[in-house]
Amino acid sequence: RYEARLASSESLQAILRSGRPRVVQDLSIFADVPAEHARRIGAHGYRASYTLPMYLDGAFFGFVFFNSLKEEPFTPEALHILDVFGHLVSLVIISEISHIQTLLGAIKSARSITHHRDYETGAHLDRMAHYAQLIARGLADKHQLSDEYIEHVFLFAPLHDVGKIAIPDRILLKAAMLDKQEREQMQKHTLKGRQIVDEMLADFGLGELPRLELLRNIVQSHHEAIDGSGYPQGLKGDAIPIEARIIAVADVFDALTSARPYKRAWSNEAAFEAMLRLADIKLDRDCVEAIVNQREKVEAIQARFREEAYA
Repeated sequence: RYEARLASSESLQAILRSGRPRVVQDLSIFADVPAEHARRIGAHGYRASYTLPMYLDGAFFGFVFFNSLKEEPFTPEALHILDVFGHLVSLVIISEISHIQTLLGAIKSARSITHHRDYETGAHLDRMAHYAQLIARGLADKHQLSDEYIEHVFLFAPLHDVGKIAIPDRILLKAAMLDKQEREQMQKHTLKGRQIVDEMLADFGLGELPRLELLRNIVQSHHEAIDGSGYPQGLKGDAIPIEARIIAVADVFDALTSARPYKRAWSNEAAFEAMLRLADIKLDRDCVEAIVNQREKVEAIQARFREEAYA
């Protein structure tokens, strides 16, 4: 599981410039290329490759790769069939992209409302989405998380607190500690959020999109705790969806390390130590260790998504 920028691959850039498919009947010509992609292709035993660029309304949006374990398999007849399959793959992806774009538009609208009403800035939402992605990648092998799953966690993470739209300002913006009744009202934001998501999906006709249960779980269950003391359902341990456990750790870490009008930012090390103490009690240990073990990447995210300090 890896990723690389298109700019780092001269061969793929050449396909993009030409706008035409590329046929490589013998991949051994790339044996001395140091790129990670070339190494992985060789390690899997692939001997030949056919790469088809995809376009949406004239704009490039990706490649379809057909790899073969045999040398020189791409006869004119085979290429004709693969062109048809490649076109069908493009149509399926384009259909899903258009629906995802609609959903993301709705998410961004809801997100813009939420971070105008409390201290959770746009930078906070960007950071925690990237932290969630980082954690999910760290768990990928152990929990069998696909690239598609990880991408959806990243896309849906900023909507985790959308239910705060339904919380009165006198509670949401209160500087002092909430009383018992106010705390109970605040905790309803998870179920309110689930309701908002369901209504949004129904209104936009997006009920059949894949991975929507993941979105619902993130919104509803990110305040559940490993020991069962969380809300709204008091779920315990593995009964809490893994995506909700991921978001919980990402959210807690950014909350601890961010300055707010009522608190100073903690150092990363202090936040890591605190979360390790909460592991197996409030937070999922695997999720905590996944972010703790990637300190340099955490710092890179923080540098990229800085926000102005509070006066």
